[in-house]
Amino acid sequence: MYSRRMDHLPPYLFARIDEMKEEKQRQGVDVIDFGVGDPDLPTPPHIVEALCTAARDPENHHYPSYTGMLPYREAVADWYRTRFGVDLDAKEETLALIGSKEGIAHIAEAFVNPGEVVLAADPGYPVYKTSTLFAEGKIHEMPIRAENDFLPVLEDIPADVVKQAKLMFINYPNNPTAAIAPLSFFEEVVEFAREHNIVVVHDNAYSEITFDGYRAPSFLEADGAMEVGVEMHSLSKTYNMTGWRIGMACGNPEIIAGLGRVKTNIDSGAFNAIQHAAITALTGPQDCIAESCAVYRERRDVLVKGLSEIGLDVTAPKATFYVWAPVDDSMAFSAQLLDKAGIVATPGVGFGTNGEGFVRFAITRSIERINEAVERMRGIDL
Repeated sequence: MYSRRMDHLPPYLFARIDEMKEEKQRQGVDVIDFGVGDPDLPTPPHIVEALCTAARDPENHHYPSYTGMLPYREAVADWYRTRFGVDLDAKEETLALIGSKEGIAHIAEAFVNPGEVVLAADPGYPVYKTSTLFAEGKIHEMPIRAENDFLPVLEDIPADVVKQAKLMFINYPNNPTAAIAPLSFFEEVVEFAREHNIVVVHDNAYSEITFDGYRAPSFLEADGAMEVGVEMHSLSKTYNMTGWRIGMACGNPEIIAGLGRVKTNIDSGAFNAIQHAAITALTGPQDCIAESCAVYRERRDVLVKGLSEIGLDVTAPKATFYVWAPVDDSMAFSAQLLDKAGIVATPGVGFGTNGEGFVRFAITRSIERINEAVERMRGIDL
């Protein structure tokens, strides 16, 4: 019944975690879920109100623009200018996405021919590999390891692989490791991409979830980045809008046009009312971001302290809402947490072979639930 392509498509990691969680709940277990990175904080009220107003307007009930409303793309360009100091042409260098995942999933189809290579960090967001699979390309995993600050070592990529490489996915602040990257790393990527004619896709969904005074850069801040790449961004994490499905691609106009051409043949654009709400998010008061980060910072500190006390060698991350904890066996550790303590944590190997030896905790649960989870962990032999 299914295509051969489906034989190579693994079960989506977080869908499988949901199944395991639901099975425990059917058994009557009170599960504490640190698995999927879905903010538990509500979307700010002024954004919700903007959606309600726009949804009542019949003009927004028609097919939306494939590329996104120009006022939304102008708001994106203004936000990039204010936040990163990056100047974008709203018409040519921005594109509305139905969440950044959608853009990531489709972009390889515009640039990768069957058999060509896509470079992607391992461990990494699973959709980088899925995108490559559907384009019938080949993944080359760039290991990211603690000894290299979870940054890929570009000179370690074999020369024959580089010759076949067409596209590279990078992601900082990083999911799942919570690592950060200096602007100098992005500049190194730009030079590498220029030399080898590689399209760079930077997934920057976590740039606003930062702590301790850290400011995450945009890839597009690096000199020459606009010549070689685009950045995928999202309102999901920044404004607690994961369910709204709205994001943006920004950068090189030819790359944007290629992705846009794929999108016009696949979807009909994001609902205009949601784009109006997104404009309100991007142009309205930004104190809601700092408020969310303050909540996550407190949770981070509580979880890191608790995990350290039970013997895990964890470091407090400067960005994202993830804690990347070293363990002996990621699958065994995660299974033990679920079976003996009713706690869901994501095994690092689910993000790639180089994720083995770690588990990821998403700090998207209340302080009370984090404290309860730590107490449950104290009661089992980890």
